[in-house]
Amino acid sequence: MLQAMRKYSRGVIATVFMGALALSFGVWGIADIFRGNTDTSIATVGGEKVPQELFERDYRAITRQASRVAPLKPAQEKAYGKQALDQLIDQVATDSYLKRYGLVVSDQEVTARIRAIPAFAGPLGTFDHEQFLRAIQNAGFDSEQQFVDLVRGELMRSQFLTAVGDGLELPSGYARMLFNYLNEVRAADYITLPANAAGTVPTPTDAQLQSFVAAHAAKFSTPEYRSVTVAWLSPQDIVGQMKATDAQLKQQYEAEKSQYQTPEKRTVEQLVLPTEAAAKAARAKLDSGTTFADLAKQQGKSEQDISLGSVSEDDLAERGKAVFALPQGGVSQPLKAPVGYSLIHVVSITPGTTKSFDDVKEDLRKELSMQLATAKLADLNNQYIDESSRGEPLAVAARKVGMKVTRVAAMDAAGNTPDGKKADLPADPELLQQIFKADVGEEGDPFVTKSGATYVLKVEGVQPPKLKPLDSVRAQATAEWQKQEIAKRLEAKAKELAARASSTGSLEAIAASVGAKVEQSPPLRRPLANQQNTSPLPTRLLAKVFTMPMGQAVYGPTADGSSYIIARVTGVQHPPAAVASDLRLRGFARQLGQQAGSDLGENVAAAARAEEGVTINQQNVNRVVGGDTEGG
Repeated sequence: MLQAMRKYSRGVIATVFMGALALSFGVWGIADIFRGNTDTSIATVGGEKVPQELFERDYRAITRQASRVAPLKPAQEKAYGKQALDQLIDQVATDSYLKRYGLVVSDQEVTARIRAIPAFAGPLGTFDHEQFLRAIQNAGFDSEQQFVDLVRGELMRSQFLTAVGDGLELPSGYARMLFNYLNEVRAADYITLPANAAGTVPTPTDAQLQSFVAAHAAKFSTPEYRSVTVAWLSPQDIVGQMKATDAQLKQQYEAEKSQYQTPEKRTVEQLVLPTEAAAKAARAKLDSGTTFADLAKQQGKSEQDISLGSVSEDDLAERGKAVFALPQGGVSQPLKAPVGYSLIHVVSITPGTTKSFDDVKEDLRKELSMQLATAKLADLNNQYIDESSRGEPLAVAARKVGMKVTRVAAMDAAGNTPDGKKADLPADPELLQQIFKADVGEEGDPFVTKSGATYVLKVEGVQPPKLKPLDSVRAQATAEWQKQEIAKRLEAKAKELAARASSTGSLEAIAASVGAKVEQSPPLRRPLANQQNTSPLPTRLLAKVFTMPMGQAVYGPTADGSSYIIARVTGVQHPPAAVASDLRLRGFARQLGQQAGSDLGENVAAAARAEEGVTINQQNVNRVVGGDTEGG
């Protein structure tokens, strides 16, 4: 997942360079639902507020691009939200740092970069200002200046990182050494010891077993047992006693009426023109018989470019009323948009629906009865506390308020009694956790778990773990002892045979002596972090192979730990000397410098964030992403 996030978390400007700005990132006007909040920033970096619309734009761009590969799950959307938030804050903090030290980008550089972006080219293949305005509007920018500022920041950071990367280009000798190290290829002959190479393992004596059991006490001991008295009651236990009246149900229906209403939806297309005059001229063409699709083609737009998908009236904000007054197939008059003017075409209409009170009455009854039961439990908790404060024992106080009471003489952390049966208690993991966290002899206060049930408990005694009698664990302990003894013998045998292979320079005679087969490895490459090992040798043994000179042998356990492998190095190959002047080596050196520059850039961003200080407005972040998105 992290790799995918890195792939899709490029800045919005990178998305522009890829020509993706022609795709619409959202419906204009949605942010209007947040009116009334005096602070719409998502963070404050130093003294600078980071506008919510910038975060929303970047987040929508990242998630839209990622979702083209596969639909995103809620957890992924939140992860991308954190990624976008961190990226935007890093940019603001880094820009502040760079400006402080006088790094600037001229207007000429910004203009040249913008004019070179293919997405802004007109019919003649050159920069077209109207196409530029349409493209940045579709990408989510509120103004031309906002996009210019983004490009200026990207160029400023890029110049800094490029300068650092170029300045850190490694000397050719050092680069060659690393290049050779990473691209070294080896070959090895190897054998796997058969299980009988360990010889016949004897049955351990009682003294050996007793010593082994004592050394592995946790494996051969009884668990900790606790005796406990528990009182409990769940909403399901009393929900049948709760009688919701029709008046209450009607009141609940009215309070939740919006949940039972599906608003009318319309599939619409939008064509954005730079001026009102241009929009009116386009509308006149429609009146004279030009279709909306043909009009879009004349403007250089595809169906995908103009589609806004299915929207509600609220989604379109101020334009919603006019659009939702149109019949299917109708086109609006020119409507003011954040950038320019829009003509909106109604492709299809999906009528809204409303579930009546009678339709949902029984569901409401269940819902309200459960709410009443939960509220009743809260009252019972208070009643229990009153009874307990008068000195009543747990069981007596609990029964007085109608709670169930059970005493378990002994149970372990898994909820089992010593005979292996489940204790007579609700199967609630949180209850078990509390029982084994509680202090002995302390009568706790009522607590409510995620299931909605309320509990009170008192741990009355603890039986600590006790080593089981040898006779009761003899079979298990014998098997474990023999398994460990076989592993020791196989390791000693592998060590001995590896030394002999290094001395004789061959595995053939050794393989014959233990009944094994000599196998030849494919070309082996040095194991590196984050790279999958596809060789027949386990990673730790493969690493050993790359530490030994030609002809020497090493040994190590198999991947499943059941035996040992002896491997003898039979070939070592480095990249040819001619590669020193090869473009690959020079490219490798530049790549190392760029990586170092990128790492330094990340460190600068982290230092700038720490120095400036960052405060996250989580409420505004959640409005965009939904749920909790950590940042800062």
